[in-house]
Amino acid sequence: MTSGWNFVRKVLIIGSGGAGKSTLAVRLGEVLRLPVIHLDRLFWNPGWVATPEDEWRTRVEEISKGGNWIMDGNFGGTMDLRLAACDTVIYLDFPRTLCTWRVIRRWLTYRDGTRPDMAEGCREKFDREFVSWVWNFPKISRPKIEEKISRIGNGTTIVRLRSPEAVGAFVRDLSERRNSSLPMG
Repeated sequence: MTSGWNFVRKVLIIGSGGAGKSTLAVRLGEVLRLPVIHLDRLFWNPGWVATPEDEWRTRVEEISKGGNWIMDGNFGGTMDLRLAACDTVIYLDFPRTLCTWRVIRRWLTYRDGTRPDMAEGCREKFDREFVSWVWNFPKISRPKIEEKISRIGNGTTIVRLRSPEAVGAFVRDLSERRNSSLPMG
């Protein structure tokens, strides 16, 4: 782990759909005064058309090497690039029941439009494939993420948060340290 939050410049937020990655990214962007990059907004084109794989990888590589950022999203095919570039990983490791409920609630909230962290022209949708991915995240995706995180050897800080309460406490603590000029570590 790094010695403190004073040196945080590139933060990657990962976790299941519905865990609150984008919401946390916005909150941390305000606290740490860093720009926020929502990968969903960059990957999806209007009508839920995916960016071609080679173009996507090049785009993520350029962004990762760029200035300071808080970036939210999984996108396993480019996670290696982002893990190598970040100094901090925040892993929202929430129960699947909570994530599934949040996906349903998000759909109910945004079903007639596009949510703020999504590309224009990508109306909120609720489909079996996505809900299945969220529900099966602990069994299928979590082991892959755990394996990738275990290989980080560059002094990257890894913060695992397992509940909304833990996220709230984390953000409050970070904000208090930032506002009081206490050491951030």
